[in-house]
Amino acid sequence: MSIGLPFLECVYCFPCARWVWKRFLHTAGHESETWGLATTEEFEPIPRLCRLILAVYEADLRYPLWAPSGGYGINLDWIILRKTYKDTHGRAPPYILYLDHEHADIVLAIRGFNLAKESDYAVLLDNKLGQRKFDGGYVHNGLLKAAGWVLDAECDVLRELVEKHPTYTLTFAGHSLGSGVVTLLAMVVVQNRDRLGNIDRKRIRCYAIAPARCMSLNLAVRYADVINSVVLQDDFLPRTDTPWEDIFQSLFCVPCLLCLRCMRDACIPEEKMLKDPRRLYAPGRLYHIVERKPFRMGRFPPVVKTAVPVDGRFERVVLSCNATSDHSIIWIEKEAQRALDLMLEKDRIMEIPVEQKMERWENLTKEHREEYWEALQRAVTLAVPHAFSPSPYGTFKDQEEEENPNISSEEASPESSKKSRKRESWDELIERLFDKDDSGHMLLKKSQSNDL
Repeated sequence: MSIGLPFLECVYCFPCARWVWKRFLHTAGHESETWGLATTEEFEPIPRLCRLILAVYEADLRYPLWAPSGGYGINLDWIILRKTYKDTHGRAPPYILYLDHEHADIVLAIRGFNLAKESDYAVLLDNKLGQRKFDGGYVHNGLLKAAGWVLDAECDVLRELVEKHPTYTLTFAGHSLGSGVVTLLAMVVVQNRDRLGNIDRKRIRCYAIAPARCMSLNLAVRYADVINSVVLQDDFLPRTDTPWEDIFQSLFCVPCLLCLRCMRDACIPEEKMLKDPRRLYAPGRLYHIVERKPFRMGRFPPVVKTAVPVDGRFERVVLSCNATSDHSIIWIEKEAQRALDLMLEKDRIMEIPVEQKMERWENLTKEHREEYWEALQRAVTLAVPHAFSPSPYGTFKDQEEEENPNISSEEASPESSKKSRKRESWDELIERLFDKDDSGHMLLKKSQSNDL
């Protein structure tokens, strides 16, 4: 025993020491160091939506207590409705529905976690890994229930606003716990667009501020064209994969639990994590606001990186004294506004004309679409469970979704989808190469015969 105990202690302490060393070397700019820079046009709504989310925290907007410098910038007459904990009966966090005529936007904003409310704990802890399947993946059960409740409660109002303002976008925004609710709410709306008057998918947007890990990796990548997540530097929540119910149910043995989690985090490779279909991730396209550099004191001008990553999606917790403060909506709004001001100042220096801005926005949309397809293909390459590669022609699946918006990927047969893509590619090839004469016979096109 005198020989065995020190050996066991070394075996136990070595993974913990390795984990601590990796965490000190793993700084908060590590995940996004290879990502591209965000542009002014795509980042512009984020500070404004942060202020709208922060307004939900106020008891009386006429006499605000938490207003940022410059105020919330909202018109009280444009507030359609406002729900508190009393109105939601604890089924969902408080939220606000705001009709933004200035930016042609219909916004539903949900506040974050309230430490003093048992109902928020009930929503957060209502989940077990693999408990709830949705659209070919796994999602957080409690957050999905809250999202369904919000949609059932406000469906008629949202449909009326969407039909009354056909050029307006429909935006869902939330912070912390609210970010998980709006993320799954956006997914439910995309799957049930007929409930909102068959709204076009391109009009639906979601911004998850300090997002919770609420969906499996294949869903996180697949809905990246609708859902956007914003992370400030060292924020702990998008990086926390430890099941919350394990922590709250093991209050008398938290040190042992955390040590076991440290060993697991250090020893399990990321390739194995990616193959776990029940593992939840931060959703959609990621925007990472980086304002501090390793081994340097103070804050620097914030830089916003963006990408649709598959591997390296905030997998590791960063050991930082700012891990909790970076989760605050007040700090996120402040740093996001600073980053936007720097972008606008750079644009003013460059004096970009309006036409060039429109061209840049079109190019940005095209780049985002290409990055989205590449992420889907990357997920297939890494053998992510339930991930599928998009059709190279990109039309059949979109038409099928428009005709049957309620069909989930579980109901569609993989064999039938492959046959459909093959049939479509063959039909397009025939149309491109051949013409039909009056009798219906196929004739090779002259342009194609010359090329051949």
